[in-house]
Order: sequence, then structure tokens, then C-alpha cells
Amino acid sequence: MFNIEEELKKLPAKPGVYIMHDSKDNIIYVGKAISLKNRVRQYFQSSRNLTPKIRQMVSQIKYFEYIVVDSEMEALVLECNLIKEHHPKYNTMLKDDKGYPYIKVTINEDFPRVLFARMQKKDKAKYFGPYTSAGAVKDILELLRRLYRIRTCNRNLPKDIGKERPCLYYQIKQCDAPCQGYISSEEYMKSINEVIEFLNGNYAIVTKNLEAKMKEASANLEFETAAEYRDLLLSVEKLSQKQKATDTNGTDRDIIAFATAGDEAVVQVFFIRSGKMLGRDHFHLTGVANETRSDIMTNFVKQFYSGTPYIPKELILGEPVEDESLIAEWLTVKRGQKVSIIVPKKGEKERLVELAEKNASLVLQQDSEKIMREEAKTIGAMKQLEEWLDLSPISRIEAFDISNINGFESVGSMVVYEQGKPKRNDYRKFKIKWVKGADDYASMHEVLTRRFTHGQKEALELQKRNIGLEHGSFTRYPDIILMDGGKGQVNIALEVLEELGLNIPVCGMVKDDNHRTRGLYFNNVEIPIDTHSEGFKLITRIQDETHRFAIEYHRSLRGKAQVHSILDDIKGIGATRRRALMKHYQSLEAIKAATVEELASIPSMNQLAAEEVYNFFRIDSRNKNKEVNNEVNI
Repeated sequence: MFNIEEELKKLPAKPGVYIMHDSKDNIIYVGKAISLKNRVRQYFQSSRNLTPKIRQMVSQIKYFEYIVVDSEMEALVLECNLIKEHHPKYNTMLKDDKGYPYIKVTINEDFPRVLFARMQKKDKAKYFGPYTSAGAVKDILELLRRLYRIRTCNRNLPKDIGKERPCLYYQIKQCDAPCQGYISSEEYMKSINEVIEFLNGNYAIVTKNLEAKMKEASANLEFETAAEYRDLLLSVEKLSQKQKATDTNGTDRDIIAFATAGDEAVVQVFFIRSGKMLGRDHFHLTGVANETRSDIMTNFVKQFYSGTPYIPKELILGEPVEDESLIAEWLTVKRGQKVSIIVPKKGEKERLVELAEKNASLVLQQDSEKIMREEAKTIGAMKQLEEWLDLSPISRIEAFDISNINGFESVGSMVVYEQGKPKRNDYRKFKIKWVKGADDYASMHEVLTRRFTHGQKEALELQKRNIGLEHGSFTRYPDIILMDGGKGQVNIALEVLEELGLNIPVCGMVKDDNHRTRGLYFNNVEIPIDTHSEGFKLITRIQDETHRFAIEYHRSLRGKAQVHSILDDIKGIGATRRRALMKHYQSLEAIKAATVEELASIPSMNQLAAEEVYNFFRIDSRNKNKEVNNEVNI
């Protein structure tokens, strides 16, 4: 038994990380401390100085553990890693996990390539970025291929020069084919150096060069060539306009500010590289209620820069961070060069922070409007359903459907919606076992019986083991069952529930002459509904999702059944020989017409297998019942 008071006395006065657990062994909070003894004890002393959020967290602590480290820096790194791994409930969490692409120039190769890269590695290549858009990187790479004709292949040059034909990029004049020796290493490196200048933002040289080539082609009446240079020039100018200068210092920096609403925050980051705005992005934080603005900024900086591979020279922040010197030291170690943290009060930097905060507020406002629309579609729709049926509350809906073709491979589907949203982990598939042929009512009776019988058995088993019912996969029952049909389907469901001693409301959908839902059938009464309401749209989504899930399962079973070939019925013919026969002959008729010698000559076949195939198709008594479906089965 963990005695908190006794364990507090054992805490060492050393730096480390503490981990709080609840009664279910879940990690609910992770923190760091210069002195574990002093920091952890503060949680269990007077609660007057604790925020409501921390007081609630403390009330749920069942036990804690800790990890001692050698320095506060190590504690900071370990804290970031543990938060990222476990997502504790009471830590302010960065919801986004975005990665940013780079452009990689393999300058360590004799004929370097210019590539798209998802991360920055220590591989002697030169990296540019990170960029905020993968699409933008691909556009730049396409432009560079057209401008400089840099190779994209992974051939080992100069070792592989002349071994294979040049690729398509050479044919369309986007590569000078160093793989054929058509360009020297010296000439090729001139292009690579210009690429590096270009990626560093020096567009003037490229623009001047393109303008000269365009005028020369035009003077020589080579108008198609001149038009190509003109299009390249426009692409370069468009790219240079996107990267507007934000200062003249040429420093790499991130501008960070945020806006809050309730328990949510949106953080806006402007990425400035070499003095140019490379892009911007926003991130969502949750669990910020009762947090100070400094706490919010601190949590974001720690979580964001523990995961991003690139650290800029300066962080320009809208709020100060706790442990500023420690965080700056940590970032300096990660970058390999000094990193400064600045909270500007005036001037150009302060204006950029204000701009970032305005952008964050705008995103937060748009998100709020989106959330309100989403709530109308989900929670609002559920409330309408409650009003129509005079039931409350309705949180969980289960809907069922049957799918078959003339009774072949009949299947049932169960989809689950909670709070108006699909809960796909709770979806279930049923392959009909007890019913032969196309009897939808009997099939539905089987599906519902199996679903709720399994739930009852599972509940008994969990109770025997003293485990809560929430841990079962079938033990959570719906607040209402939604049937795709009307009175007939509803009566089948009520019959099953009565047989099993369950009391769950069942609602059916009444269709018009065009098979469109016009109302609900509940308690032997047809209830009209507004077909333009969010409640009706929710019912339609559930209906469509139930059909989709059943049909997909049925299609997968049909596909598996049709994979079976008549060739599988031949002794000695397995999957390998079957594929070899079908690849060689293309049709079943050709296989039937082949001689033993021809069959034996196919790779993976032998004389005995060839004779089995040959004889199989010449025994009438075995063929009569198979030829009907040969074209489908093979």
C-alpha cells in the first residue's frame, strides 16, 4: 500500500522528474524539479496556493514515482520526453504533431542531387528550411530542375556512368544526363553552386541570367525557347515575392504569440530564415484554463522545440517563459550555437509579435465558429432526437443492417454513434451463421441476439474477475437502437430484447414511396420529423454509415470467395503453380487445351503436376458442375 505521507519523507533533495498516477495506474501529470523533495511536497501541503486545476489533479493522485538525474538540464529533457510519450491529463498539451520538410543538397556526392527531405540528418549534406508547406518544396524542386537540370536519380556516379540509358528527365530537358558523361563534374558543380545561392535567397543572379537568355532567344526568332525562359522568369519572381523581407538583419528567428479562449489556446509561429518570412503555422494547446500566460508560453516552447529538428538563433516571444536561462541553454545545446530568447517591448520585433497574436486570435475565432457548427451537427442533433422521441438523455446510438445478394454470404453490421459522432472502435461485423438464404428478418434476429448475448456473457465474466464493465467490448449498451426499417424491423428488435430480458428503446425509420426516410416509428406511433433539420441529417448519416459498413464487409467476403479458382481443386496445384498457369495461358480454355508436355514446360510445374491438370479437365463427371462458374472463379 502506497503511503503518500511516508513516501514524501523519502524524497531526495536532488534534481529529477516526478510522475503522478491515479487509481487506475494512468499517468496524470509529469513535472521536473531542482529539488524533488521540495517540489513534490508542495502539492500535498496547503491547497490555498494551488490553482483549481492542480487541486483537482492532487485529489486524484494515488501514488507517485520519480527519476533522479544529475542536472536540471537533464530533468528538463526527460520531462519533455515523458510528456510527449504519455500525454498526461493535467499537463498542458500541444495537440499538433507536425513535421516540416527540407530541401537537401547532397554536396558530399561527386554529382550532387537536390531532394525533398522530411528531416535533417547528420549526413554531410546541406539542408535548407524547414519549409511550412510540402507543396511549396515540391514547387521549388520542380523549378530547380527546369532551371539547372539537376539529376534526381540515385545512380552511383561516376561509377555507373554509361551503364544504363538516360531517363525521361533527360528527354524532356530537365537533366543534363551526368549518368552518360554528357556534362563534366566541374560544369555540373557550377549549377549546384547556383542552386545553393538560389536557395539562400539570392534570386538576382538567376533573374538576370534568365532575362539575358530570353532576349537572346527572342532576337534569334526562337520564340518558343524565349517563352520557356519567360515562364521560368515569372516562376522565380513569384517565389521571390512570397518570401518578403521582414528585417535587414538576416537572422533565423521564430516569432511566437498566442490567444486563449477557455481551456483552449492557439499559438501562432512566424518562421523567419535569413531575414525572410519563410512561412507561418498555428498550433493548438489544450488544458490551459487557470494557467498563466507565462505557463502557456513555457509549455509550448518546451514541447514544440523538443520535437522540431531545427532551432533558430532567436526566439521572439509574446510572453516571458519560466526558467528562461535553462531553456535557452537547452536550446543552445540542441542547436550547437547560442540561442537567445527575447520578449520585445517596442520596435519592429514587438510589432511582429503583435501581428502573430492577431493571427492567433483570428484562427481561434474561426475555430470557435467551426466548433459551434460542429456542435449543431452532433450534440444539437442528438437533442432534437431526444425531443422527437421524448427520451433523455441519448448519448449512444447503435444501428444495424443486413447485406446479401440472393442469400449469398449474408452479413450484419453494427455501427455506433456517441454524442452525434461515429465511434468506429465500437463498430462490429457479423457473418450470418444460423440463417440460410435471404431472410433479412431472421438474419437481424440473429445479429441482435448475438450482440446482446455476448454483452451479457462478457459482463458476467468481468464481474467474476472484479473488473469494471467499461473494460468490455460489448458491455456498453446503447441508449437507443436505430433500425433501418419500420414496424417489422422494430418488432424483431423488441422480440430479441424481451427474450434476453433487456429494456432498450428501439426506433425505426419510416420510408416514403421513393425509399426516403419521412419519419420515425417509435412506441407504435409514426413521428413526423423536419427533413431539413440537423436531427434528420444525423439520422441519414447513421443510416448511410450502417449501409456502407455492411456492404464493405459483404464485398470483402465475396472477394475472398472469388479468389478461389477451379485450379485449386486439382491435386498438387497450389498458389504458386496456379499463378504460373494463369500467367502463362491467360485463360482457362487455353489451360484445358494444353498438352501434358506443354504444361510440364512451365516454370514451377513438373510431369506429375502436368498430368494431374491434363486429366482433371478430361473427367466429365468432375467437370459438369464446375464449368458453370469457371469465368467467375478463375
